[in-house]
Amino acid sequence: MKHLYKHSERGFEIVTSYATAILGNSITFIIAMCMVAYWWTDNHFFTQDIHARIGDIIFGVTFLYLFIIQRSFNHFSASLHIKINELVVSNTMASNAVMNVEKKTEEELLDLSKDYVELAEQTVEDGKKIEELQHIIEKK
Repeated sequence: MKHLYKHSERGFEIVTSYATAILGNSITFIIAMCMVAYWWTDNHFFTQDIHARIGDIIFGVTFLYLFIIQRSFNHFSASLHIKINELVVSNTMASNAVMNVEKKTEEELLDLSKDYVELAEQTVEDGKKIEELQHIIEKK
């Protein structure tokens, strides 16, 4: 069962990755804009009452915003990943395990997250030990 779940999760990640790339593509937006323009110029659109026309216009604009928002998010996400990768590369003490983390599966992200939670807990403990040592040194 766990094997089936892993395969379905991996398949879903692949599908969402492709969907994100397709929805954020400028060609897809142009196709969607042409579809909306056809829809608004269709004879059926003009035979509807005013309320239905207004609803169709709002729906068409909202539909187009989906592509604009996805494109904007893809651009922001890619630039953020580049910046973070640059910071990781420039820091010699940083772990290269987080490089291209956006390409990891959900399970790999959870495992990596657990590792960093443990590292954070260890850092807090080390900080407390350092504070105790500083107090001992100050007393001498």
